[in-house]
Amino acid sequence: MTGTILGCIADDFTGATDIAGLLARSGMRVSLRIGVPDQPPSDTSPFEVIALKSRTAPVAEAIAETRAALTWLKNAGAARFFWKYCSTFDSTPDGNIGPVAEALMRDLGTDQTIYCPAFPENGRSIFMGNLFVGQQPLAESPMKDHPLTPMRDSNLMRLLAPQVTKPVGLTNRLTVAKGVDAVQASLAQHRSDGTAHVVVDAVANADLETVAAACRDMPLMTGGSAVAMPLPALYLADGLLSADAPKQAVHDIDQKTIVLSGSCSAMTNAQVASYIATGAPACQLDPLTLTQTGPQAVLDWLAKQDLTEAPLIYATADPASVKAAQAKLGVAEVGALIEQTLAACAVAARDAGARRIIVAGGETSGAVTTALKVAQLDIATEIAPGVPWTYCVSDGAQIALALKSGNFGSETFFMDAQAKLERA
Repeated sequence: MTGTILGCIADDFTGATDIAGLLARSGMRVSLRIGVPDQPPSDTSPFEVIALKSRTAPVAEAIAETRAALTWLKNAGAARFFWKYCSTFDSTPDGNIGPVAEALMRDLGTDQTIYCPAFPENGRSIFMGNLFVGQQPLAESPMKDHPLTPMRDSNLMRLLAPQVTKPVGLTNRLTVAKGVDAVQASLAQHRSDGTAHVVVDAVANADLETVAAACRDMPLMTGGSAVAMPLPALYLADGLLSADAPKQAVHDIDQKTIVLSGSCSAMTNAQVASYIATGAPACQLDPLTLTQTGPQAVLDWLAKQDLTEAPLIYATADPASVKAAQAKLGVAEVGALIEQTLAACAVAARDAGARRIIVAGGETSGAVTTALKVAQLDIATEIAPGVPWTYCVSDGAQIALALKSGNFGSETFFMDAQAKLERA
């Protein structure tokens, strides 16, 4: 069978590259669209991913954008769909995870879906409905201090219940350990009881394989990217995906590089420190200074850099510094200021010849791809779990673009990314 098999919708840009990268481990072509395409589907891949910037958007706006993405993916031929959100369940009591899921369920005419944000390779696991980041419960992890979606509860059922209108239930790890039939029986019982939203435990990749196998015929699955990873092999075994489906492409990309970091996560702070320690040229952005002088100083600094040395421009800072700037300028104002500045730096670097652009932070990635006017990405080699290199065209130039979620990757991520593309 040809055409699009699975249509995925992600609530931010790094989340989109995350799921696209894991699906691309199959070797099949995966195409990522930045926003809902203006044109009808053409040249589609077996796996299509649409990246939205809806994680913290008003609920009504997030629902409208997601429904539009669903319509486009239906027109591309997809009959199965995946709603991808962060593996730390970033949301508020109002949404947007639950309301969007219910809107998709209504449009697809289905009365049940699952929620499985586990990603064991990146330290995300779910046990008895509680989400862990490494060995810490979510509410005790650095996510408790997230500037936009502080996570103060670790229990996914309690987090989800205020966001939805129908009952929430759990298929726990003891059931998952019994295998595919047990998971399907649990879901059937939940359906009989009227439970529409089912959190599913997973602590290891083997659990994700069980969950994916049990749920692969569902019209809609939701979760982090890792539970989608087994789907290509399952679709191949089911005959839905052809062995001669289009494969990944490889491009020869110039080595001039820029690294842009807007994330203030604990891991990105470590990655920035590690990169600076290598002696790479670096320039830190200060929101208070930017409000007074604008971005010209950093753009002037960038213009003087040798892009073969992969300079870094970063707004990454510790939580106390972030809160101090937000207190003076406002949360939204600080975020917008940093995003606009880093986006301007991305355009300036491209115009100066940078063809490898590495971006840390979901909101920053959205701003950068928008500024570069990137409409479509083809997924390439994986740098770290959930973070692939991608290929795109910006202003007529072939570019390699890496979009990293704040918490992903090791401390040496920025160096790893450059080395990985060398071997592609």
